[in-house]
Amino acid sequence: MPNEQLIFSTEQKEPLAGGHSLCAGCAASVIVRQVILSTEHPVVVANATGCLEVCTGIYPNSSWNVSWIHNAFANAAATLSGVETAYRALRKRGEIPEREIKFVAFGGDGGTYDIGLQSLSGALERGHDMVYVCYDNGAYMNTGVQRSSATPLWAHTTTSPVGSISSGKSDIRKDLTAIAEAHGIPYIAQSTPGYYMDLMRKAKRAFETKGPAFLNVISPCPLGWSTDSADSLALARLAADTCVWPLFEIDHGEFALTYRPLEKKSVVEWLKPQGRFRHLFKGDHETLIAQIQAGVDRNWEKLLKRAEGRILDFGF
Repeated sequence: MPNEQLIFSTEQKEPLAGGHSLCAGCAASVIVRQVILSTEHPVVVANATGCLEVCTGIYPNSSWNVSWIHNAFANAAATLSGVETAYRALRKRGEIPEREIKFVAFGGDGGTYDIGLQSLSGALERGHDMVYVCYDNGAYMNTGVQRSSATPLWAHTTTSPVGSISSGKSDIRKDLTAIAEAHGIPYIAQSTPGYYMDLMRKAKRAFETKGPAFLNVISPCPLGWSTDSADSLALARLAADTCVWPLFEIDHGEFALTYRPLEKKSVVEWLKPQGRFRHLFKGDHETLIAQIQAGVDRNWEKLLKRAEGRILDFGF
């Protein structure tokens, strides 16, 4: 319930040890902590290849204080669904104790929107009792900031460069949250580490839900976004304040917005601090900024209409 007090034990073990090599300001580790600390049950993590995996599992060391499996880009959801199935089979046969264990996969947008989509779709369709979390930083950051299908319109990447004949990525981003919803799974949500109570409530609900759950979480990347490392969580909040990244959930088919800004801010406030959009503020690019704003406005109005006044108050 929206006004239910969340209580998380201070004695819970940190899921990630300090000293990993993620960039300063990377939101991925923040997302991992917020998600895993949302359940008091032991967890098994599957981690698709990407920044999170590379920077937390460099052999022979590991930053993970929970059971952790490294997977290729394409098969994190498939691997975890196999582990979850084995767990259920062993419990049924009485070969392991009656102990509640939660299963969660983490993948970036490259390993989720693109390379891992088939694996994810299969796991959702089969109905495995697991949570999949996409930390969406909007490009293939681990391999050099190449565009992905999650890259925002007119963003600069190394494979959608800005120059005399190009103004950045000219395609709109894939709506992966809608694709997950189309599978008819019990729980789907979008969130941000900038409003941590929103993310932790949704993660808690995802873990509690029987069957597959999908969380799409925006993950600011100072390297790929060309931003100050100290600004990551402020940008994560600003994404929601501008409605660039709306916060909502779909719980067993019931849609609700979980955050409605008191004053919806202009996308300019979100674009301007990011170097990947620097070119939009040089020369005659007002029409491109207007195009981004129009897209955000259309999507926000569609979500408001769908919510039909159902806006949950999470108190932030």
